[in-house]
Amino acid sequence: MNKPKLELTWIGKNNPEYDIANIEPRILEENPKLSNCANDPNTENMIIHGDNLLALKALLPEYEGRVKCIYIDPPYNTGNAFEHYDDSVEHSTWLSLMRPRLELLKMLLRDDGVIFAQIDDNEMAYLTIIMDDIFGRENRINIICVKMSEATGVKMSHADKRFPKLKEFILFYKKDVSPEIKPVKIRSGKWNNEYKEILCGIDKNTLNEIKLLMDENKSNAINLSKVNSFLKDTKIKTLAKYFKEENVAESEQDSFKWNNSWRIIQAVGAGSIKERAKQAVIEGQDISVVLSARNKLYLFKSEFDNYSKDPRIRIIFADKYLEYNPGDFWTDIKTSGGIGQEGGVFFPQGKKPEALIYRILNSTTRQNDLVLDSFLGSGTTAAVAHKMGRKYIGLEMGEHAYTHCKVRLDKVIDGTDQGGISKTVEWKGGGAYKFYELAPSFIVKDEFGNPVIDGFYNDTKLIKAMCKLMNFTYKPSQTEYWKHGVGQGKNYLYVTTQLLTSAMIQQIAGHLAEGESLIISPKKYEPGADKIDSRITIKKIPQSVLKACHFGKKEYLLPIKESALEEIEIEEDND
Repeated sequence: MNKPKLELTWIGKNNPEYDIANIEPRILEENPKLSNCANDPNTENMIIHGDNLLALKALLPEYEGRVKCIYIDPPYNTGNAFEHYDDSVEHSTWLSLMRPRLELLKMLLRDDGVIFAQIDDNEMAYLTIIMDDIFGRENRINIICVKMSEATGVKMSHADKRFPKLKEFILFYKKDVSPEIKPVKIRSGKWNNEYKEILCGIDKNTLNEIKLLMDENKSNAINLSKVNSFLKDTKIKTLAKYFKEENVAESEQDSFKWNNSWRIIQAVGAGSIKERAKQAVIEGQDISVVLSARNKLYLFKSEFDNYSKDPRIRIIFADKYLEYNPGDFWTDIKTSGGIGQEGGVFFPQGKKPEALIYRILNSTTRQNDLVLDSFLGSGTTAAVAHKMGRKYIGLEMGEHAYTHCKVRLDKVIDGTDQGGISKTVEWKGGGAYKFYELAPSFIVKDEFGNPVIDGFYNDTKLIKAMCKLMNFTYKPSQTEYWKHGVGQGKNYLYVTTQLLTSAMIQQIAGHLAEGESLIISPKKYEPGADKIDSRITIKKIPQSVLKACHFGKKEYLLPIKESALEEIEIEEDND
């Protein structure tokens, strides 16, 4: 007896039309006229126009287990798109739309991959439950609350009846292995003028190594000696003196301080380490290091008043005390004042700030990691990933793929997009992407209602489609014309539109190596050809794949409906 489990149920949940096994694995066709890859003809960056459920299934053979980070901003189900349904159907429709997409997204993630799903109040609770079901509640890392609106405008007109809605949620899950998360640091407010000295003669990487050693709970004499060697050429200057020597304009001084907070310091009281510091001074160095009674490392000014009870000599860094980690409550990201114009494309409703996507990608990805957004909208995720040196795949089903995503990325590449995070990452332009369209359904009905292969599929496209439908990797051999697809082990696929003769079978059989097997998919074959060699199996097309999935779907927008194609029962004969 199966043990019952806690789960969410809804109208149409088990509709087979939305079982991912029944979704047709289309091929993706590059549109060279829309691609922008002059800088890098081999780019792996992709923009895909077409229904995202079909596109996700199309990506699966090549990209399963390869994506590091997914960000999605799905439709919020505000009711505008579902005005003809009652509440129960409205929510059911939305859940049926989301579940198969989330199942495919999980399959595309690496074991250490993560997914962020942004949502508002309307479906947040429901989305949490289905993501718990798909990814596992134990893999839910955070539910982040993000301030996405200001307390102004129309929303305030009903403030006497309800609290105005200013926030949204980001559901953060891992696939399996716990990810490394780079801590988020944001400015706490105005600059504290107590931080008025700067370290010179030391680079950021070296100073970061020192700070890591200082953060250790238990240090030792070896680390103390190591830090002293790092500090031998380091000098302390007042900011006023530094600005004068380096001709830093007054208008630039504030930004300079924030950008250099990692090496700007102040000295604080050090009564607890004073006596040890007296013995730890290194002559000729501006800064020395001491090991406390609790085996912690502290930096201090080498010159100080020995007679002072609590001399201000212990060095602390501005970046540690003028920045803070916002945790799972993000209120600092600007969401007004031109966000709708970011990237040079106008998208007034629903556009997410580049700074928000930057925070997510900066925290969880590295250079060249693969990022995916299956609800690309105005192209924000792709634009940010591009500027940050991440590889990306963006899926958009609407005209925005042409009018917003492509236009925006072209501006990123030519360097004219200097908004968003461009200044943060010092973006100057460059890079490339390829633009893809979803191929039409492999099988359509002719004028008599019979299933036939769509005329779009020439020989090469036919082979690619059959490889996807039969779970083979499209990888034509350079030496054997009959090896079009590679399966598990030494199993191969050969697709042909010619009449398959017994002589052809015998010729191919003579070249099969030990342990190899072959599936041949012809449109027609001679009687008896399928009996010649036990290592060769013949599966005629299109009959052999008619039940592989649901063909003929243009899009999956309204899940609560009957299948677009009736199930076709055809005997696999040779008529």
